[in-house]
Amino acid sequence: MKASTRVLVVDIGGTGVKLLATGETERRRFPSGKDLTPTKMVAEVKKLAKGWRYDAVSIGYPGPVREGVPALEPRNLARGWLGFDFQTAFGCPVKVMNDAAMQALGSYRGGTMLFLGLGTGIGSALVVRGHIVPMEIGQLGLGGKTFEEVLGVRGLKKAGRRKWEKHVDAALERFVSALLLDDVVLGGGNAKKLTRLPRGCRIGNNANAFTGGFRMWQDAKTRFSNGGKTKDANRSAAMGISG
Repeated sequence: MKASTRVLVVDIGGTGVKLLATGETERRRFPSGKDLTPTKMVAEVKKLAKGWRYDAVSIGYPGPVREGVPALEPRNLARGWLGFDFQTAFGCPVKVMNDAAMQALGSYRGGTMLFLGLGTGIGSALVVRGHIVPMEIGQLGLGGKTFEEVLGVRGLKKAGRRKWEKHVDAALERFVSALLLDDVVLGGGNAKKLTRLPRGCRIGNNANAFTGGFRMWQDAKTRFSNGGKTKDANRSAAMGISG
């Protein structure tokens, strides 16, 4: 793709779908949920993006992605995503990436970075020297339970905030040691409930998902030039997009 490629970024979540296009200053959003099929998603995106100009689409998908296509049906949406032809539906080139990986790509500053999304479940991705390594850390075992059960919203409700924070600290200490991390970014709605950040961690901005979507169409050299920032990244940060 050319450097001038205009990209529409679609960030799909369990409760809402957010979109932003190159050169635009205000994101648009519509609700998702158990009845959202890919066909309905595309139709709603096209309706909301009317008037925006774009040459390609980036999709942040709430589930595992292999070789650029969804590998499992999403937990919180309707079925039908596996095998869906996004490129034909949108009528332009489309790239699909796990939503946590897309936010990780947008959050990356250098070295080896772990993105950990603390939400209903646990989203995770590793970025090593600019290369994305999608992960499913939430499925790893921890004392007879998975990290998702302990660090996700169910763990927070069951343990209470103070004890949950200790679980987050302990888990991150293990991740930093095992993965030789230089940087940790905490995202997701529950990251804001931490009263203090574990050492070496920073809070991510949801605008970074859009930044990651724009970066998906850039080559590695362009992607992380200018201190890892792009024109669209700077715009998104200035907008302070959240939620």
